[in-house]
Amino acid sequence: MQVISGKVQKAKKVVIYGPEGIGKSSLAAQFPRPIFIDTEGSTTEMSVDRLPKPSSWEMLKQQVNWVKQQGNRFGSLVIDTIDWAEMLCIENVCASHGKNGVEDFGFGKGYVYVAEELGRFLNLLSDVVESGIHVVLTAHAQIIKFEQPDEMGAYDRYQLKLGQKTGSRTAPLVKEWADMVLFVNYKTFSVAVDKDGKKNKAQGGIRTVYATHHPAWDAKNRHGLPDEFPLDYTQIAHIFNGSVSSVTQQPASTPVTQYTPPPAVDTSSQSVSQSASPPPATATGDPFLANIPRPLLDLMTAHQVTDIEIQTVVSKKGYYPFDTPIGNYDPTFITGVLVGAWQKVFEMIQEARKDLPF
Repeated sequence: MQVISGKVQKAKKVVIYGPEGIGKSSLAAQFPRPIFIDTEGSTTEMSVDRLPKPSSWEMLKQQVNWVKQQGNRFGSLVIDTIDWAEMLCIENVCASHGKNGVEDFGFGKGYVYVAEELGRFLNLLSDVVESGIHVVLTAHAQIIKFEQPDEMGAYDRYQLKLGQKTGSRTAPLVKEWADMVLFVNYKTFSVAVDKDGKKNKAQGGIRTVYATHHPAWDAKNRHGLPDEFPLDYTQIAHIFNGSVSSVTQQPASTPVTQYTPPPAVDTSSQSVSQSASPPPATATGDPFLANIPRPLLDLMTAHQVTDIEIQTVVSKKGYYPFDTPIGNYDPTFITGVLVGAWQKVFEMIQEARKDLPF
């Protein structure tokens, strides 16, 4: 049995959360060679490499897999933000079970399914870390009423804006998964403005990073960071600038799926990387494609699947006649079956291609 002593230098799992617009994405952009998966579509004014905004949970997972296969091309994967990614997860779980909302499951089962699916996604992100790429999750903050079991009364505290219902388990999952949770907020002071001290006003407003636990917020780190420091990447750069080892070496040329995302785009120069993908299906101006919901159309474009191929496999399964346009399918069928079970749909299409005479 091998015994490994001392510290092990490896890529890190980081969560950065705070109010909107405080600079979470800008901080993440300073990590080593970052590639963004922009679930919000809010990084358009930043000069960073990014993948297209995922329109489905399946597309998001395929983008993560694609980054993992790129070897040392990227140093950090940034998912901006994980709370918007959670919404894609919830939509996928509901569509897969034919539900309109997570509350429709009853008895809290919907939250359990969402937690299980998000847990599998975190395992996928751990695989990215094992390949030597830092993973950074940004998230918004929310204020919740918190009550400790051994204390009387409740108080307000900042929390990840995940699973806003009490039955949700996603926020604890993400915190447990991370090596480092950093809370970013404006440091404010309450100053008395009258001699009796009954009237106060807020002053300060310096953007501050909190790196250790406090009754009013969640935070943690394993690197001896001070309790708080200014929002400046140089304060934490020494943690990420060292060389990291890949636990599971994967050749960059070994594909896991056939997914070929559009290239990472630098908006400052509008330059396109060399691994260009085929033009999107919508570029043809086909009116039938224009009626296909965006999540399905994105997957079709990424895998170079035509509407005829979709109609073929759907008719073979007996869901709709072959000549029924995809735009006329039931929306719940599209999101729950075609998008939700895309891998199986795509496998059927690949099998059907083998039967073509040329």
